Amino acid sequence: MSIEDFAVSDESDAAAGESAAAVEAGNRPRLVTPRTLEEIAAHIPGARVHGSTSVTGIALSTAMTQPGDLFFAQPGARTHGANFVVAAVAAGAAAVLTDEAGAALIDGASDVASLPRIVVDQHPRRFLGSLAAWFYGRPAESLKTIGITGTQGKTSTTYLVDAARRSIRSGVIGSMGTRIDGVAVPSTLTTPEAPQMHALLALMRERGVEVVSSEVSSHAITMNRVDGLRFDVGVFLNLGHDHRDFHGTQEAYFLAKRELLTSTMSGIGLVNIDDGAGRRLHADPELQTQSFSVTGRPADWRAVDIELGLKGSSFTVVGPDGQTARFTTPIVGEFNVSNILAAVAALDLVGHPLDASVEGIAAFTGVEGRVQFVPVDAEFQVVIDAGHKPEAINALLCALRPLTPGRIITVIGSNGNRDVHKRPLMGRFAAMASDIVIVTDDNPADEDPATIRRAVVRGTRGSRAEVFDVGGRAEAIHKAVELAGEGDLLAIVGKGDERHQIMRDGVIVPHSDPDEVEWALQRRRDQNATPPASDR
Repeated sequence: MSIEDFAVSDESDAAAGESAAAVEAGNRPRLVTPRTLEEIAAHIPGARVHGSTSVTGIALSTAMTQPGDLFFAQPGARTHGANFVVAAVAAGAAAVLTDEAGAALIDGASDVASLPRIVVDQHPRRFLGSLAAWFYGRPAESLKTIGITGTQGKTSTTYLVDAARRSIRSGVIGSMGTRIDGVAVPSTLTTPEAPQMHALLALMRERGVEVVSSEVSSHAITMNRVDGLRFDVGVFLNLGHDHRDFHGTQEAYFLAKRELLTSTMSGIGLVNIDDGAGRRLHADPELQTQSFSVTGRPADWRAVDIELGLKGSSFTVVGPDGQTARFTTPIVGEFNVSNILAAVAALDLVGHPLDASVEGIAAFTGVEGRVQFVPVDAEFQVVIDAGHKPEAINALLCALRPLTPGRIITVIGSNGNRDVHKRPLMGRFAAMASDIVIVTDDNPADEDPATIRRAVVRGTRGSRAEVFDVGGRAEAIHKAVELAGEGDLLAIVGKGDERHQIMRDGVIVPHSDPDEVEWALQRRRDQNATPPASDR
């Protein structure tokens, strides 16, 4: 697929979450060297300059535009970014960079026909990353950078890197937002667009950050969001079934992930050889990689003497140069041991020694909505998790199965407007490790919720699990609480820290899994406290 297939310049796409984007636009360094259009054009083959001015930032959408910016007007799937130049100028844009088609549109708009501009003869996205890196003074070269990719575990692992450093001179970029020295700053994409990414790195450099861990999604790699950035370490966690709607095939998805480990994007790769795709990557002669394993495979980095429990885990990490350290963590599951191993190994590779990570990992209680045990006054336990991919569901439930004395009751759904092929797999993996599966709704968007649920239920056929199809997520959670008994574990998956449901036509309905659990428990208490009519 080409860059043009994935170009984002439609205002409705580029400025998704307009109010959040407006806040995120402030994630830039305080001091920026103004660049003339001539200086910028010198970095773009064949670029032509019309007019003269200096700019102090780069913006891809009007919501992100600040006074003095160079507005990138790109061709998009439905319209051309040049159609939003008037709004960009109103927001303070001092100049525009566009292609020939965009220049023609601007010439036809009298309000901005004289706007200084750079016109290029190729798709602007092709050089956006390298240009943004130069514009902000190549900030990544002053930082130790760790890029993390994988179908699941990216968010947890970036936070584990931050936790291992105790959030000291540490930065995190990912789907749950950006953090600088433990303080959250707003963001809207798992991996920001290239101008925001390099501006954010420049801001971190300005604030004295030393190590940055960033989620690197397959979308970001394909859409060139991390162009101009070479990570010191590229980490590969795993490859599961996801994003067929975007990549088309599983092989294309794999190849997108592989790009992070190439010498162009990372100094060295760190790959999980407990995963089949990881073994394939480690054996690739074109890649320079080190391996890690928690299952006893011969690897450069190993977790050994693993002890797993419902209250946490402990294990010893052994590195390739004889370094060793014993870790304890309150978060559960072998998959989290693997994520911790990836985090502390990557840190060691950038100069933060293994034993310096022990204290921070021991104090870290986990990421909100990721294998999060909800405190409840009940004889059963409740865990919520953001897992919405088949392999993530399997890893979670398989980790919890030997730790649960009673039954596992799983509440699960699948997103609308997304990869339809994974829906039966979601049901299959849920049913394989659960005693009861309650299939419900999870952001159905523009699709019929019942149709989505039927596809998930189809995957449960042939299992031993008792399966319920319950429309309405709140109703499903209430059903699960009603069924739960002593020693049981109620696993509510798919949303994690989300506090909404996305319905048809983009309607957002407030919803909280933990709140629904508490309300269901209160209703259960009230019902138990009311004596039957015959006893009154």
